[in-house]
Amino acid sequence: MLRTRGPRRTITALAIAAAAALAAPTNAVAQPAPVLPEGLNIEALASLAPAIIGAAAGPSDIAGGPQADLLAQARTLLESSNLPESTKATLARVITFLDGSGGGGPELPPQTGPVIAQFLYPTLGKGCISATADSVGTALAVPGPAHLPPPGPKAGQAGFVFTALGTKKPAAVQPTPLTVSWVNIDNQKSATQNLTAESKINPDGPATLSAIADTGRGRVLAVISGSLTTQAEGAAPITCSFLPTVGMVVVP
Repeated sequence: MLRTRGPRRTITALAIAAAAALAAPTNAVAQPAPVLPEGLNIEALASLAPAIIGAAAGPSDIAGGPQADLLAQARTLLESSNLPESTKATLARVITFLDGSGGGGPELPPQTGPVIAQFLYPTLGKGCISATADSVGTALAVPGPAHLPPPGPKAGQAGFVFTALGTKKPAAVQPTPLTVSWVNIDNQKSATQNLTAESKINPDGPATLSAIADTGRGRVLAVISGSLTTQAEGAAPITCSFLPTVGMVVVP
């Protein structure tokens, strides 16, 4: 039986259950802004990210017992909550990933090319395009060995890529960088790393940042959040912050 984190899963289940029961609808998108999936409550989902990643970094324990009961209770609360179906489905995937009941990770495409695990939901950066226009941020993870993002994650590594749609290229200086915080829930490794433009993906925009992490093999839970500074030719730099988004990937 896999060693998983009893306290971690307990706290995570409670955080998910509480958010599902108490989260109120919010207007996460200021106008004008790119179109987001209908019914997606980004702020409700983002509020879970710190609790999930913090709980996942807790001490180890043996799977089963009361912790499994709490996860089952969290699922029941999700099913009976008033959250949009897309939000409930996203939170259910987090529980499934943590308890391993779905095989330990999200669905992945056939390995005829780079394996890509999209993060669970897009995020939002207020005022990232202009004072009146927000940017939708998308993120993905690629388990190694792979060629992307350059120079490519090796075996036992994962690459993370974040794109701020509609923005200009990243500024040369990032005063408060965008970061990825990850934890391997099977081998206990964890770290927080800056995402950078060193891989030169989309050098003329939209701003695309990446990092390669030495995660080791196992199930990896990651949160991307923080600030991004972009700058168009001859214009002043724009700095904005993105709400946290959660990703899950299995490194073979």
